[in-house]
Amino acid sequence: MRVIAMKIFLLVVLTSCNSDSKTTTDPDTYYTCSMDPQVVEYKKGKCPICKMDLTPVKKKNGEHKDELLLSDQQIQLGNIQTDTIKKNKIGDQLVLPATLTIDQTKTNSVSSRVMGRVVRLFHKNMGDYVQKGSPLYEIYSEDLNNAKQEFILALDKKKIFEKESVIDFDQLILSAKNKLVLWGMNETQIMTLAQSGKTSPTTTIYSTVSGYITQFDLREGDYVMEGGRVINLADLSTLWVEAQVYASQMRQMDINSLAVVYLPDFENKEIYGKIEFVNPEINLDSRINLIRVSIPNPGKQFKPGMSAYVKLKSPQRKTLTLPIDAVIRDGKGATVWVQSGKNTFKSIMVQVGLESGDRIEITSGLNEGDIVVLSGAYMLHSEYVFKKGTNTMAEHSH
Repeated sequence: MRVIAMKIFLLVVLTSCNSDSKTTTDPDTYYTCSMDPQVVEYKKGKCPICKMDLTPVKKKNGEHKDELLLSDQQIQLGNIQTDTIKKNKIGDQLVLPATLTIDQTKTNSVSSRVMGRVVRLFHKNMGDYVQKGSPLYEIYSEDLNNAKQEFILALDKKKIFEKESVIDFDQLILSAKNKLVLWGMNETQIMTLAQSGKTSPTTTIYSTVSGYITQFDLREGDYVMEGGRVINLADLSTLWVEAQVYASQMRQMDINSLAVVYLPDFENKEIYGKIEFVNPEINLDSRINLIRVSIPNPGKQFKPGMSAYVKLKSPQRKTLTLPIDAVIRDGKGATVWVQSGKNTFKSIMVQVGLESGDRIEITSGLNEGDIVVLSGAYMLHSEYVFKKGTNTMAEHSH
């Protein structure tokens, strides 16, 4: 009897094992945790996180692994709106902070042509406007005084000895006059000197250009060497707009694009210009490059130092575009939801390009005519994570 009992026990055990082994996993059912929906298993068991029993979830008919099937009520409550993607015009636009600066091509450095002591400055304030031909400074120079004497002496000798000498006094006079011109005297001063025959210890130097004083290098009483700078003058009829561009933005910039300068101090007045210079070197510390746009300054109303911003617009092109909200982006890439059947949606990975306003360019991943979810993409994303227990990005990574 004992042997018969053992045989019956073994038979029961083997039968139960065989019945368990014949239990197949239903391909339309998966198990997840109500507390941790990211957990997905295809057999019964406990959640590895909270240790609760996994709950069976039945897949809906027609729903594939990478698709999401919603009811009409879910679509209505989730405000799921779709549209057929097609080509639209989009243009690149880059907005850069900028500052107005002096046009360095229209600055002049006024230097002394002769060594001497500056006795008087006719303009003493930064920002003073100097008119061309107006007196600039007065200088005492022994070299210039000697040259004046040589010029007067040459004139006197011509009057006295011209008929008796074979010397060409006109050549001597011209040589002495050229020296005076070289050292800063103008024609009117030389003519007055020739008529009066008298010299003064100091000489007034007149400005040969117009502009605003931007720098003083001397004060009254200072000595200046030949070629030493006295002041700087800047013509503000045009200004530079220097805009800051990060190294990462350089690839988005088209040097031939139209530049529109906006001035906040003038109620965002628009001024059109073009890029005239791009610094070939990027600052190593800030990783910032500078571009320059030249703009007119009628009436000298714009001042160096004013803030501005530059908007660069490249020509528009026709390409596939979507509203920005239709694209879900994270560190792994960008995805959109497309309608693959009635009430059925699928996540597609795409490559994006330009952004302009509320539109974004789709460079790959979609074809013209695809039905794309425009509103409710984030709701679909959340529903997918809840039902499938995994991120759509993770699926694309696999």
